[in-house]
Amino acid sequence: MSMLLILIAVIAFIVIATAKFKLHPFLTLILASFLAAFAYGLPSADIAKTITSGFGGILGYIGLVIVLGTIIGTILEKSGAAITMADVVIKLLGKRFPTLTMSIIGYIVSIPVFCDSGFVILNSLKQSMANRMRVSSVSMSVALATGLYATHTFVPPTPGPIAAAGNLGLESQLGTVIAVGVFVAATAAFAGMLWANRFKNEQPDGEGSEELQVQEDYQKLKDSYGELPSALKAFAPIFVPILLICLASIAKFPSAPFGDGSLFEIFSFLGQPVNALMIGLFLSISLLKSDDKIKEFGERISQGLVVAAPILLITGAGGAFGAILKATEIGHYLGESLSALGIGIFMPFIVAAALKSAQGSSTVALVATSALVAPLLGDIGLASDMGRVLTVMAIGAGAMTVSHANDSFFWVVTQFSRMSVQQAYRAQTMATLVQGLSAMTLVYILSLVLL
Repeated sequence: MSMLLILIAVIAFIVIATAKFKLHPFLTLILASFLAAFAYGLPSADIAKTITSGFGGILGYIGLVIVLGTIIGTILEKSGAAITMADVVIKLLGKRFPTLTMSIIGYIVSIPVFCDSGFVILNSLKQSMANRMRVSSVSMSVALATGLYATHTFVPPTPGPIAAAGNLGLESQLGTVIAVGVFVAATAAFAGMLWANRFKNEQPDGEGSEELQVQEDYQKLKDSYGELPSALKAFAPIFVPILLICLASIAKFPSAPFGDGSLFEIFSFLGQPVNALMIGLFLSISLLKSDDKIKEFGERISQGLVVAAPILLITGAGGAFGAILKATEIGHYLGESLSALGIGIFMPFIVAAALKSAQGSSTVALVATSALVAPLLGDIGLASDMGRVLTVMAIGAGAMTVSHANDSFFWVVTQFSRMSVQQAYRAQTMATLVQGLSAMTLVYILSLVLL
């Protein structure tokens, strides 16, 4: 029992330090690693070595994937590719189902672009569509936000799911994580859209009629990017790597669909996440617009590195925390306890939801929870590849439950949609609760079928 109390105390420290005292998650997780090491009585000579090896081990492979994915997302964001993606979806779906269209736009754009940035970029498009289709902008805002949120928490190469997959030893199984993540994220996005439809006749608190101005704002936004990239150029840098990663996973199926010769070798090489994202990075060069493309490319890389740096540090710190827990007997102890309770796949969901609700960051919830549960997987029957993949999904479902006042994304949605806080709690926060519970229900059903 003392082992469990120590773990609860360490988790409470992480929550209080990040939520109440606003201590950076990187430092919080490193301090939690030291606290857990001393509390569990690890040999003092081994503590620093275990922390540094855990920090470096997770970043040795996943670090490059996070950096490359973030740089590609930065180039797509700055080039206007996100606008092109949105326009393509509107042309394909038309205007018959406005909230569905908005949800799908968010779902696609948030794979390469962070959900906060995606909402800012697409806000004027959302408002323009709401005015033209005579649909409440509250409904359209929630549909866009929940679409963005779904892929943000489930689908690599978004950093949170990648880091969670790395912590759970799925570096070579990212194709499977993507395939399952796309399916689970679609369910979460659909649930969010259904909740958004409840607000079709409800206008933002205190918003006046700005229809003409908003349409002009959207046109100004498009014009500010100059000539927008073609659909092929916009989609290629992110969907080609995803396709290659998935093909590599298919190539490794026991049935050997590509044989074991040169074709297998080619797909295996190109589908390694670092190699696939390098190809995506080179494809993104076609989106650069200035006359001095080398200089612009360097600027985009620098901007991407600035965004990636805190994510890398948090991911590494989560790896350090996980390494300390693996060096103790807590995994075996908790595994036996949880097996007796029979909550299995729900445990990572509950922990992630608690961390997300307490400190606000989905990425921190994904990283910390995956580091925490990694030592437990064998004892709760989730040590297989598919068990680990579904654990990532369960953590992702928890990491979106719920977005409220301590989450920066909540404030982006609230402020840009002109909703009051009370209205945002009813519309956006409740939507993320519905998303998380719907996604977790699907993950549980998948666990019954696949495990």
